[in-house]
Amino acid sequence: MFERFTDEARTAVVQAQEQARRLGHDHIGAEHVLLGVLAADDGVPGQVLRDLGLDRAALERELAVLGHADADALASIGIDLDAVRRQAEATFGPGALDQPRARRRGFLRRKAGHLPFTASARKGLEHSLRQAIALGHGYIGVEHIVLGLIPDDDTSTARTLQRLGVAPAVVRARLREELGRAAG
Repeated sequence: MFERFTDEARTAVVQAQEQARRLGHDHIGAEHVLLGVLAADDGVPGQVLRDLGLDRAALERELAVLGHADADALASIGIDLDAVRRQAEATFGPGALDQPRARRRGFLRRKAGHLPFTASARKGLEHSLRQAIALGHGYIGVEHIVLGLIPDDDTSTARTLQRLGVAPAVVRARLREELGRAAG
């Protein structure tokens, strides 16, 4: 599948790994891939996301504090993660929770190398292939990656976008519109 990726799409995936490392994470999640798109892409997909209000720093904060599954689980029992952040910052200062976690080093821990993709990231990348095929494209570009991460509103990445004030349906529509323009 990766042989179909454009150079820009490959760069976005490499950036996802770099962003995960920079944040001190031991995996590459779907949101890391989205962060990689923002970090690597000056093209249409990154611009569409920025135009719709996706702020890279806000996405980083979302990833740095807790994973989306943890935030959703806390919300389901009535704990507001934003309220926790505000209280922590009031007590310990602005950005208190933004520091990357220290990476553990030990006998059985890898010190460097490949970070594994989570199931949601793998599924998003697989969906990017489906998006490209559905659009009749013989390649997978950054736009297909973004569409693959948010094929509907039920993915973790779509929920993250919603929490950050960006409507996944609007992202999909704008990207498809831009793809139509490029083909026409």
